[in-house]
Amino acid sequence: MTIALEHATAATSPAPPVPAAAAPPRPARLVLTPKTALAGQLDGAWWPRSRDLEAELPVLAAALAEPWGRITRVTVNPSRWPVIPPKVPVAGHTLHVGWFTEQDPDKLILLSYTVGRWDLLVIPPQTTPAAAARLMAAASVPGSVLTAGALIAAEAVIGRRPDVRNREDAWESEGGACMSPTGPPARQPVGPLSAGAWW
Repeated sequence: MTIALEHATAATSPAPPVPAAAAPPRPARLVLTPKTALAGQLDGAWWPRSRDLEAELPVLAAALAEPWGRITRVTVNPSRWPVIPPKVPVAGHTLHVGWFTEQDPDKLILLSYTVGRWDLLVIPPQTTPAAAARLMAAASVPGSVLTAGALIAAEAVIGRRPDVRNREDAWESEGGACMSPTGPPARQPVGPLSAGAWW
C-alpha cells in the first residue's frame, strides 16, 4: 500500500523544473590590427555587450587565446566600469584585473606571459552598429597615431552631426572631388610666365 501511495504521489505532484540549458556565449565583437612592421597606438578594438567585466572578459580572453596566447592580466580605467573584480575565472585559469585612473578611459590593456602587451580601443556597449564599424576600422589601421580617446572623440563629433556624411555624399555626386579615369586633373599654373605672360 505504501508503494502505491508513493507512486500516486509522484504521479500527481508536479515535476521539478528542469533547468534551461544556458545559452552559449556570443562571440566577442573584436577586430585586430593586421601584423605588420608598423607599430601604432592601438592593436585593435573590442565592442563589449555590457559594462560587466566578469561576463565580458572570459569571452574576450577566449577569442584572443589563439592569436595572442593566454591573457593573464587586464587593466582598465575605473571611470568606464562600474565594478572591477580583482580576478575573473577564464577557461582553466584566473585573469587578474587592475585599474589605473591615469590610463585612457577608452582603452583596455591586455598582458600575456608569452607574447607581451596589447592595447585595445573599448567601444561603448551602447554604440550604434554603424559607429562601431567606423571605430573598429579606424582602430585597426596599422601604424595609426590616433589614441583611443581621440577616436572616440572624433566619432562623437560625427555622431552629433549626422548630416556630415550626407554633405560628403552630395559633394561627391556633384563633382566636388571627382577623379577622371585618366588620373587627377591637370593643374593650371598660376603666376607669371617667361616674358611677362600670364595664364
